[in-house]
Amino acid sequence: MVAAALFYVWARIQVIEFGYEISKALKEEGLLLETNKKLRLEIAELKAYGRIEKIAVEQLRMTKPTAEQVVVIR
Repeated sequence: MVAAALFYVWARIQVIEFGYEISKALKEEGLLLETNKKLRLEIAELKAYGRIEKIAVEQLRMTKPTAEQVVVIR
């Protein structure tokens, strides 16, 4: 009877600990999903055509090619 009672208490403690671990994992998942959303937004901002064009013109001193400079490859 004592062994059964100890086993029951041990099992309940394990259930509670697993509950805490699941809660912690779910919280971490939420944080990771939020971080993922922020990083995807940052990627979209960094890939924006207007931003890239601005850097090319202002920092790299690039210009759009003239008609003579364009070579069409088929």
